Amino acid sequence: MRNGKSKERTLNLGRVVKIVVIVAVVVVLAGCLPGHSRYTTERPAGFFWGVWHGWVAPVSLIAGLFVENVRLYETTNTGWWYDFGFYIAIISGFGGLSLFRHKRDH
Repeated sequence: MRNGKSKERTLNLGRVVKIVVIVAVVVVLAGCLPGHSRYTTERPAGFFWGVWHGWVAPVSLIAGLFVENVRLYETTNTGWWYDFGFYIAIISGFGGLSLFRHKRDH
């Protein structure tokens, strides 16, 4: 009987650790979402921030429903280079998922 209970505790501990890690990742990502006041006309978001904001776009979309100043896209940016980085990240992130899909034989 003891062996069965220790396995249950190990499984429950594993679930708790996974939940804590997921919450920690979401909190860290929330600090880097578009719409933050760190971007000004003197220091706009550039190419690499565009890449980052493209990668975290799904998180931004969900967080934007609950937090007023979080946006999907940073409006204070460098222009074309930010757009290019954002687009590259969106395409590589979501398009890259197709590499893992299994093709069905017809």
